[in-house]
Amino acid sequence: MNKLLKSILVSAMLLAVGSTVASADVAKGQKLYLKKLKSSCGMTGAKMASQHSQYEWESIKKEGKLADELKRICPKASSGSLDDKFLEHYYDFFYEYANDSGNVPSC
Repeated sequence: MNKLLKSILVSAMLLAVGSTVASADVAKGQKLYLKKLKSSCGMTGAKMASQHSQYEWESIKKEGKLADELKRICPKASSGSLDDKFLEHYYDFFYEYANDSGNVPSC
């Protein structure tokens, strides 16, 4: 019984740690925005994130149109900066600091 309980506890901990490592990150999204999009967008991260509400950012992401929306807002953005591996991080950043979130980024 004791071995079973320990193995279940270890499994639960590994699952919890593994799922957080695989998820996107607001801070990474902010850094990526500063590095890859800020100059081509010509606006701060706060202004960029406030282009939409949290619901609107979520809808754009669910429809798979985040890259298209970023290209519309920032027509000078290179396609490399809108790569799929960055979109999840951008989304987390924009969602966290959307115009209805009450949060303000430091960039």
